[in-house]
Amino acid sequence: MFFKKAKSDENILILGLGGVGLYLAKRLVSQGYAVTVIEQDSKKIAHADGIIDARILRGNAMSIDCWKEANVENMDYLIAVTDNDAVNILSSIIADRFGIPRKIARVRSLELCTGTSVLNMEDLKVDLIIHPEELAAQEIVRLVKRTAGNEIIEIGEGQMQVMATRIHESSPLANKQLNEISQKYGDLFFRVLAIARGTQTIIPGGTNFIKPNDQVLIMANQQALVQLMELTGVKRHNRHRVMILGGGLIGARVAELLGKSVRVKLIERNDYDAKELSFALEDTEVLHGDGSDAEVLATAGLADMDTFITATQDDETNVMTSLLAKKLISSKNPDSQAKTIAMVNKEEYLVLSSTIGLDIALNKKILAGNEIIKFIRRGELISVAHLHGFDMDIVELQVAKGSPISKTPLKKLDASLNGKILIGTFFRDGRWKIAMGDTHLQAGDRVIAACSSKMLRDLQKLFLS
Repeated sequence: MFFKKAKSDENILILGLGGVGLYLAKRLVSQGYAVTVIEQDSKKIAHADGIIDARILRGNAMSIDCWKEANVENMDYLIAVTDNDAVNILSSIIADRFGIPRKIARVRSLELCTGTSVLNMEDLKVDLIIHPEELAAQEIVRLVKRTAGNEIIEIGEGQMQVMATRIHESSPLANKQLNEISQKYGDLFFRVLAIARGTQTIIPGGTNFIKPNDQVLIMANQQALVQLMELTGVKRHNRHRVMILGGGLIGARVAELLGKSVRVKLIERNDYDAKELSFALEDTEVLHGDGSDAEVLATAGLADMDTFITATQDDETNVMTSLLAKKLISSKNPDSQAKTIAMVNKEEYLVLSSTIGLDIALNKKILAGNEIIKFIRRGELISVAHLHGFDMDIVELQVAKGSPISKTPLKKLDASLNGKILIGTFFRDGRWKIAMGDTHLQAGDRVIAACSSKMLRDLQKLFLS
């Protein structure tokens, strides 16, 4: 089964230029979509005007005249991500009347997300409901349950794994060239897809070196992954002690999801909220106090924790307390494998997270935006994954008959793609194989590739006839 061609003239109407809306507009414009945005706030419009090459209309998201000015009858998608849930839901109903085929709405109602509401998605004329806080909570839970806090995702129907981990001075991979690593560990089925160094993401070739403190992205099969975890110093063990700072929507939801299987402590600064949470979260130990205070953390038992999560509304509190927690834990237990997960609202902190010592930083608007983009592109790609700290995507595609990539060995592809696109593995004759320079892909091959986020559409074009 081959991919359908992506329509080059797909039009998208976005309501709201808040965090999710602005992020989406930037990503979608960079991928070749025609984007129109309706926003009422003149400050948000002024901020976005110099950032995105989209058509921006100032007006009320509920104004039918404004919709008509946006040429609503030509739209393929509505993405309603204003700060008002009622506006987003009503917009989907209006969009359905105008004949927009696909509608996406940001809603903070858990009942709607979990399907327990009286009204279902068909009633609301919504094809995808996005709950940023729920996405963030689910992602944190997934990371906590993963091995040693290092991010591992499955791809290729679970037959391949991609691991993100940091390289330490003592690692046998440190200060080694990729060609040298491949020769030395040639019996292992793996491929280095990317290297995050400082604020830069490198899609490497054989001559690149892995340096200490690099965050590397490694793809491997299950057998090789276990050996690679030993090489990189990653220890696989169950997480069973978690401390959460902040009892807001995300913190409380994480505690609720983890409480029955993991020992959870939650620190909440507000006295009233702490009391309410202590009744609501039966499986969580709720403590009242200032979690940014070292003495409070120590008294709460921070030194015994495996994962420390900061989920307050303040970026600086989340970042600085995560760094403080790492220092306190390591001072008490130098061999600790404890990890920190920090929620941040500023995209800049995501880029800087690895350089300032954070293990994992999450941004709910980017999680929401990526989920929406995945939905939009679901008919074009088998799957797309985006890992934290890397400005790149991992994509699974299928080679179409007559596609550019099927006409020549990989080493003869356009040289301008070097450092931007990497073909990692391909599936043929019932098994996955490492893609090499002389590999000649054939129609029907499934391929796992890595590319910089801006090159996603260029990568796709290589695989289409």
